[in-house]
Order: sequence, then C-alpha cells, then structure tokens
Amino acid sequence: MAFGLGKLAVLESKLDIYEDLSKEMLDKLEKAVGTISDNSNKVAIILERHENRLDESERADKLILSMLEEMKARHEKDNELIHERVTDLQKKVDVNAKFVVGAGAVISTFVIVLQIAFPVAKSLTSTVPSGIVGSVDSASWTTLTTNTSDFSALG
Repeated sequence: MAFGLGKLAVLESKLDIYEDLSKEMLDKLEKAVGTISDNSNKVAIILERHENRLDESERADKLILSMLEEMKARHEKDNELIHERVTDLQKKVDVNAKFVVGAGAVISTFVIVLQIAFPVAKSLTSTVPSGIVGSVDSASWTTLTTNTSDFSALG
C-alpha cells in the first residue's frame, strides 16, 4: 500500500500545483477582466464625449444653416429694394432727360427766331436820319427867327 500512498501523495501534490496554477490564472483573469472593464468604461466615456461633440456640432450646423437662410432672405429683400430704387431713379432720369430735351428745343427755337426776327425788324426800321437838327449855332437861329418874323408880318 505504500505504493498506492505514494501515488496518492504525488497526485495530491500535483493537484495542489494545479490549484495554485488555477488560482494564479484566476487572479490574472480577474485582473484582465478588471482592466478590460476599466478600459471599456474609459471608451464609453470617450464615446459619450464624442457623441456630445457631434450633437453640439449638429446644433451649430443647424444654427449656421438657419443664419445663412436668414441672410439669404435679407439679401433678396435688399436686392428687391435696390432694384426698386434704381427703377425709380431711372424713371426720374428719363423724365428729366425729356425735360432737358424739351427745354433745349424751346431755347433753340427761341434763339433761331431771334436770329431771324432781329435782322427782319432791323431792315423794316429805317436808320437814315430824317430832318433831325443837330446842334444849332447862333447864326442859324438868327436866320430862323428872322425868316419866321417875316411870315408873321404877312399875316
């Protein structure tokens, strides 16, 4: 039986070795699971932060798009307003141009009429002096009064 006890002792020692190895492996597995769990938690935190950043980015994109739409609408309104103002100014310029052309035509006609009428009027009026006595000297006056007194004695 000693032989059976020896085998049993060998088996017990081998079983103790396996138990120690199992405990070591189990400790290592527990540490590995703990490390994996910690890393998984860290990855979850990183993913949550990343999702929050994506959500913020989406909100910022939506805000930017709404601002762009608002600016586009404001730009279209400004373009319409400018177009209306330019159209009004163009109408005023057209009216003023017609007035300037009309005024120019009236002034031109007036100048032409004056250029024609002035020489015609000048030719109708005589510029030859008619019996106008210039300066009278004393001898001529004496002769004139003497001749006049002769006619008064007759009558």
